[in-house]
Amino acid sequence: MFDYHLFLSAVFGWPLAKGALLTMVLSISVMTCSLIVATLFGSVAGSQRKALRWSVGGYVWLFRGAPALLILLFVWNGLPQLSPVFRQAWFTPFFAAFLALTLIEVAYLTEILRGAFAAVGKGQREGAAALGLHRWQIFILITMPQALRVAVPALINEFISLLKATSLATVISLKELMTLTQFAIATSFRFLEWYGAALVYYMLMVSVLTVFQTRIERLLSKGHR
Repeated sequence: MFDYHLFLSAVFGWPLAKGALLTMVLSISVMTCSLIVATLFGSVAGSQRKALRWSVGGYVWLFRGAPALLILLFVWNGLPQLSPVFRQAWFTPFFAAFLALTLIEVAYLTEILRGAFAAVGKGQREGAAALGLHRWQIFILITMPQALRVAVPALINEFISLLKATSLATVISLKELMTLTQFAIATSFRFLEWYGAALVYYMLMVSVLTVFQTRIERLLSKGHR
C-alpha cells in the first residue's frame, strides 16, 4: 500500500528540499556561465574568419555529440589522471558537475544564439554603422534586444532540460535531488513514495520556470519605446 504519511514527510522534509536547492544552485550557476560564453561564441560563429568559425563549430560538434553521462565521467574520473591539479580538495563533485554541464550547455546555447543573431536583419546593423555606432554598441543596442525575443523560448526550454540533466550527477556522488532520493530508498525500500516526492519537486521547479518564461515573453513582446 502507498504510504501517504511517508510521502508527505518526504515532500515537506529537509533532505529532499536540500537536494532540490542544490539542484537549482547548480542549474543556475551552469546556465549563467554558459550564457556568457555562448553569447561570445554565438557572435563569433557568424564571423567572416574561417578559423574562428571552424573552432566554434568543432567545439559545438564535439560537445553536442558526446553523451552528457560520458562527459561527466570523463571530467570526474579522467581529469585527475591528466593533471595533479584536479586531485586537490577543491575538485569536488559539485565543481566537476558544474564544469561538465557547462561544457555541454555552451555548445547547445551557442547554436540557439547563433540562430537568433542571424535572425536580425543585416541591414539594421549596416544602418547603425552608417550612423556612427561602434560594433559593441550595435551588438548591445540593436542585435541583442531583437535576438532575445527569438531566443528566450529556446533558452528557457534548455534550462528546463538542464535542470533535469543534473540528475545524471548522481553517478559522481553529488548529493542533488535524485542522489538523496536514492539514499532514502536504499534505507527504507519505499520506491513509490520517494520517487513521487522527487517528482513533486521537479514539477514544481519546472512550473516556476514555465511561469517565468511566459512573463519574459510578454515583457519582450511589448517592444521598446
